[in-house]
Formats: sequence, structure tokens, C-alpha cells
Amino acid sequence: MRTFSDWKDPAPGFIEADLVSHSGPVASGSFTQTLVLTDIATGWTDFAPVLVREQHLVVEVLGELRRRLPFPLLGFDVDNDSVFMNETVRDYCKVEKIELTRCRPYRKNDQAHVEQKNGEIVRRMVGYRRYEGVAAARQLAVLHERAPLFVNVFQASFKLAEKTRDGARATKRYHKPTTPLDRLLADPRVGQDVWDRASALRAGLDPVHLLAEIRREQQALVTLADAFDRARSAYPLAATEVVPLETFVANLSTAWQSGEVRPTSQAKPKAKRGRRRPDPLAAATDELRAWFDADPSRTARELLARLKTTHSGDPAGYPDAVLRTLQRRLKVWRAEMAHALVFGRTERSAENKPASQ
Repeated sequence: MRTFSDWKDPAPGFIEADLVSHSGPVASGSFTQTLVLTDIATGWTDFAPVLVREQHLVVEVLGELRRRLPFPLLGFDVDNDSVFMNETVRDYCKVEKIELTRCRPYRKNDQAHVEQKNGEIVRRMVGYRRYEGVAAARQLAVLHERAPLFVNVFQASFKLAEKTRDGARATKRYHKPTTPLDRLLADPRVGQDVWDRASALRAGLDPVHLLAEIRREQQALVTLADAFDRARSAYPLAATEVVPLETFVANLSTAWQSGEVRPTSQAKPKAKRGRRRPDPLAAATDELRAWFDADPSRTARELLARLKTTHSGDPAGYPDAVLRTLQRRLKVWRAEMAHALVFGRTERSAENKPASQ
């Protein structure tokens, strides 16, 4: 656990992370979110869209952002959101030798650096509209690829140098405003490879041209959101059923039987074992993948029913017991497809680690 006063003066590479939701006025259903990373030492901020709230996709997007950072990722400080506090993120940080810390519950000031950038950069860039689906995520990915370059290379910002208190009065003193890139180049703790990479980044950028691209992508995002709003207004949402107060009070005496909504005393589940039996879908994997690629909206139950019909003469057959195996396989395929649609490539192997490592 790390509080706002524990940072002291870390080297570049220790970042705070947060998710910004793009749900619009209604926070129901599935919608795109933005993963934001802010470096403590330099203020360097980078961000990318997450198609849906899922821990594996968060790790995938984090890998993409690490490739774009001019310095290696040393520390990953998150809030207590379940999309961060899970075994997937923990194991990823352990393998990549990244220090994983979290803030205190309900203490947003512990992550003041990234919370500030959420409003000053991401919200000002994309607004408060609702963005959902692959098309919105792809458009956000294009905008989020250009916007951090302008913010980090050409947009100066203040950094707190000292804060003193005299009773209830707080006095703050700031360093001279400068860009995160200049702050990174002036830090004596960065290596020569990081310095060269950061210097080359500015040499190939034109601020006027870059800002024009950002404005064009913002307009495309607004057009996409307008089209979504028009389509949504054509299909009004069903009215939510309202439970009468008398019924709610009458059920309080038996509500405990259903258990807590968020139980905190459950035993930690055991680690998953590896496969101990032959893969029952090994012979049909290619066929199932072709059906899935042709129509990704198909569910595992529908694919299993089609598989049974196609192989009705097979004496071994495909019983209902393999449904769960097929569901897990579809989850992996959907994650790969989402990664390819948003970022335009499917490689997820170990050789594609950040160039700064």
C-alpha cells in the first residue's frame, strides 16, 4: 500500500494508473474505458482505450502502453478496483519485475497525480459522451495515439516543489513550468538509451500538424457518438421495475439468507490446475475457430450445437460436458480479436516487450 506522502522523489518509471469510463449519462451495459498512466517524476501521461472492463484486456493495453513509454516501467500504482486487484495483474507485474502497489480505499488523494490528468487531459480530449463497441474503441485508439505526443512534448505543466503548513494555511511552491519531455531529459537518473529515445521523439514531431490531426480525430469521435445517440433514441430503454417500499421492507427479514452482495470473508480459491486430461476439442479446434471468425457473435452453446450436427456420425461425439471448455476457449479468442481490432495486430508473444527494457 502506498499513500500520497510515500512517493518522495522516485525515478522516472514509477506511475499511477486509473480507468476513465466513457459511459455517458447511463452507466449500464458495456462501454469503452481509457487506461491512464501518469509518471510521478516527470508528469509523463499516456493512455489507451480498453474495449471492455476485463482484467486480461487491461494487461494487454498496459503492454501496448509500455512499448510507447520512453522509459522502462518500474512501478505500477493502482486503486482498489477489482479490474486491477486480481491475480492476472499481480502475476503480470511479478513476471515483468514491476513493483505493484495500491492506494488506500476511498482515498482518491493517494492517486492525485493521475486523477488530475483524468480531468485535465482525457476528459478535455474526449468529453463525457458514451462510446461503446469496436468502432468507438478504434477511433479512441487513433486519438489516444496522437494526444499524448502533444501533451508530453509540447504542453508545459507545473510540478510541486515544496508544500509547507502554518496551522490551517498551506503554502505551495512550484518549479518553473516545463514539458514532461524536458523534465525527463533533465533528470540525471535516466540512462543514455532513454535520453536518446526521448530526444528522437521530439525531432520527428510538428506541433501544428499534430494538433490538426487531434482536432480531426476529435470530430470523427463526435460524429460517431452522434450516430450512436440517434440509433439509441430509435430503441428506447424499457422502464425499470420499481419495487414498492412495503415489499422492500417486508423482505428485509429474509434478505440475509441470500448472503452479502460483496462477501469479504470467503476463503481464497485454490490455484487452477493445468490440464490433466486430453483436450476433448483438439480435433475440432480449427473448425470451431473458422466458425467463430466468420461470426464472432455466436455463443459457445450455438457452436457446440453446430458441432454436434456436423459430426453426428462420430461415435465419440461431443457431449454437453465440453461446453465449459469451449466457453473458456471463446473467451481467449474474443480477447485476441478485440486486441487486433483496436491496435491492428495480434502478436502477443514475449519478444514484443517494450524497447526500453
